[in-house]
Amino acid sequence: VAAVALSAQAALAQQQLVPAQSEVQFTARQMGVPLEGQFKKFSAQVAFDPAKLATSKIAFTVDTGSATLGSRETDAELPKPAWFNVPKFPQAQFVSSSIKALGGGKFEVAGKLAIKGASQDTVVPFTLTQTGTTTTANGTFTLKRLAYKIGEKEWADTSMVADDVQVKFKLALTGVGKF
Repeated sequence: VAAVALSAQAALAQQQLVPAQSEVQFTARQMGVPLEGQFKKFSAQVAFDPAKLATSKIAFTVDTGSATLGSRETDAELPKPAWFNVPKFPQAQFVSSSIKALGGGKFEVAGKLAIKGASQDTVVPFTLTQTGTTTTANGTFTLKRLAYKIGEKEWADTSMVADDVQVKFKLALTGVGKF
């Protein structure tokens, strides 16, 4: 067990997120109109070996206060208690429990997504591509905002803001072995 932990730590030390080449976006729908947003600050701790998925781990953290929809008015609302409640819950986090290969560079990671004090089992599909020393993970998944209490009180009405929020990510990593 100690050897596995040490090898995971060694892999973790080698795999680094390249923030300048990475992005986390989200799309919500308000009265049927898509609202495109993004998180500007996030980090990842990755120990990923495509040949050893059973011991691979992914942890991803988003600073909820870095959410933007590109408008000063809406951006001022996002940190408030009805939405992300940033003072009380400054981060959202995903921690993997298992990763499986689907073939052709496609994978599926299962784990817990915790936002605003609520935690849900989540499965996230992603595709890996390699260019030189950089490995890029691209994926999209849908979350139910009300399961995480995002948009409470008058904002809980799904005819105003849809419950489904699409999350799209591109994470550039260095130090991932060839697959």
